[in-house]
Amino acid sequence: MAFVKAQKTKAYFKRYQVQFKRRREGKTDYRARVRLINQDKNKYNTPKYRFVVRFTNKDIVAQIVSASIAGDIVLASAYAHELPRYGLEIGLTNYAAAYCTGLLLARRVLKELQMDEEYEGNVEATGEDYSVEPADSRRPFRALLDVGLVRTTTGNRVFGALKGALDGGLDIPHGEKRFAGFDKESKQLDPEVHRKYIYGGHVAAYMRTLIEDEPERYQSHFSEYIKRGLEADNIEELYKKVHAAIRADSSAKKSEKEPPKEHKRYNLKKLTYEERRAKLIERLNALNSAAGNDDDDEDDDE
Repeated sequence: MAFVKAQKTKAYFKRYQVQFKRRREGKTDYRARVRLINQDKNKYNTPKYRFVVRFTNKDIVAQIVSASIAGDIVLASAYAHELPRYGLEIGLTNYAAAYCTGLLLARRVLKELQMDEEYEGNVEATGEDYSVEPADSRRPFRALLDVGLVRTTTGNRVFGALKGALDGGLDIPHGEKRFAGFDKESKQLDPEVHRKYIYGGHVAAYMRTLIEDEPERYQSHFSEYIKRGLEADNIEELYKKVHAAIRADSSAKKSEKEPPKEHKRYNLKKLTYEERRAKLIERLNALNSAAGNDDDDEDDDE
């Protein structure tokens, strides 16, 4: 059987539509994004908010974002690099730190909307699933979880940030089957296991294992913890203090770092027309003078 080679005609190329840039770069799942930002037609000019969580190698970014024609608008944001202000100086990218970042964002956005006293959320993290109840005057602030390109496996750090936002008083539609501690066979969430992850119990357990089995590796792996006098037994107390500090003051503070006085340039400064003209005249005069000197040398030789 002979196969006919497919010919891409002129009509094909005329109708070809290039994908969005962030899709080509593999940065955005537009199929998921459309479902998150599409608003009902009868809710004219009403923003639909997303609880966006992103992880880098050294930081966690949590934002409340709404989409508009001009671009995404960020209502509030919180970062893991802010946590040292609340007493957490190390381990800024684990499940417990994600919980703290989500809690910080929730308290910050509610304070900005003057809803923080009405919706305190779950003050003590027990590990159990929690959903905020509507108050008499205003409905709770609602947002949808945006995980981006993260693989949503059970116990992923994204759901640690989600749990922090829920306990902080935000209304985010969710199920409990992706929280750390959910048992696939019994199909139930074990609150004790989840609580252990929220308070850094998994880190403490790993510290105890390394102390017994590989002391040298413990010294290198947890050197920053040792430097600050943190041991496996007092990690839970540390996270409790951090949660309390976040609830006491969730306001964002501007960086005290002064901007550089002189900005470094890595390319040539753009010249005005007069500067370019003066530069050209200077070059021509230099060439003419050089040519004149050569003629004088030839006359002297003769």
